[in-house]
Amino acid sequence: MTRRRSFPPPWLPVDGYLLALLGTVGLAVLLPASGAGATVAESAATAVVAVLFFLYGARLSTRETLDGLRHWRLHLTVLGCTFLVFPLLGFAARALVPTVLTPGLYTGFLFLCLVPSTIQSSIAFTSMARGNVPAAICAGSFSSLAGIVLTPLLAAALLGGGAGGLSADSVLRIALQLLAPFLLGQLLRPRLGGFLVRRKRILGYVDRGSILLVVYAAFSQGMVAGIWHLVTPGRLALLLAAEAVLLAVMLTLTWYGAGRLGFGRADRIAIQFAGSKKSLAAGLPMASVLFGPHASLAVLPLMLFHQLQLMTCAALAKRRARDPEPAPAAPAKGSVTA
Repeated sequence: MTRRRSFPPPWLPVDGYLLALLGTVGLAVLLPASGAGATVAESAATAVVAVLFFLYGARLSTRETLDGLRHWRLHLTVLGCTFLVFPLLGFAARALVPTVLTPGLYTGFLFLCLVPSTIQSSIAFTSMARGNVPAAICAGSFSSLAGIVLTPLLAAALLGGGAGGLSADSVLRIALQLLAPFLLGQLLRPRLGGFLVRRKRILGYVDRGSILLVVYAAFSQGMVAGIWHLVTPGRLALLLAAEAVLLAVMLTLTWYGAGRLGFGRADRIAIQFAGSKKSLAAGLPMASVLFGPHASLAVLPLMLFHQLQLMTCAALAKRRARDPEPAPAAPAKGSVTA
C-alpha cells in the first residue's frame, strides 16, 4: 500500500491553508472581479460572513462557556492581553508612521492588534507543550465570543474613519452581519449541535472556503482601486520586522507576566499561546465588514502575522514539550488544572 503524501510536506514550515490564501490573492491579482462580477463577489462575501458567524454561534457551547467562568483569573489575563495590551502596543506603533509603516499598513497593523485570539491553534500548541488544554479551550472561546463585540467597537473607536467611525450605519452593519447571525446560531444550537458535530470536518472546509471567497473579494477590490501600487517589497519587509517584534514582546509578556501573577507552568503555557496569537478566521470577515473596499490592505498585516505566529509558536511548543516535569505545586487561586 502506498503512503499518501501530505501537502505541504512536513519539512516545509508553511501552513497549507496559508498557501491557499496566497493562491487566492494571486488569483485576485491576475483576474480581479470587476463590474458585474465584483457585485456578485461582494454580495457572496457579505453572505458568507453572515454564514460564518452563524456557524461560530451554533458551534460554541453556551454551557461550557458559562461553566468556564469560574476560572476567571486566567481568562481575564488572556482577555487583557488580547484586548488591552495588544491594542496599546498597536497604538504605540503609530510612532512608526511614516518611516517604517505607511498610514494604510499601520491601519492594518492596528487592526490585527484588535482581533480575538485563535481557538484551534492555541489548543494544539498548548497540548503539544504539555500545558493546560481545558484552560486554552475556554480562553480561546471567551476571546472569540468577546471579539464579536469588542473588535468592531475598538476598531471604530481607534481607527475612526478608516473603519467607518462610530456612525449609526456602521453599528447597524456590525449588528446585522456579525452579531445577529451569531446570536441566531446560539439560539439554534440545541437543534443543530448534533448535526454540526457529525459534520465537523465538512464544515471545516466550508469555513475555510468561505474565508477564501472573502479574501478574493477584498483583494479584487484592492486591485481595481489600485491600492497595491502603495506597497513596495521594502515596506513589506519592514512590516514583517515590526510584526516579529510585536510577537516577541507578547510571547515574553504572557510567559513572564503569568509567572509574576502566580500561575503554574501548565496555566502559563495556556496563557502564552492563547494570549499572544490573533485569529485570521475571525479577523478576515470582520475586516470585510469594517473596511469595505480597503479591506485588502487592512488584512495584509494580519495574514503575515498569522503565518509568523504559527511558525514561531510551533517551534516554541516543541521546546516547551522538552522541558523537565515541574515538581507538583498547589495551583494559584482562580487557575485551572490540566
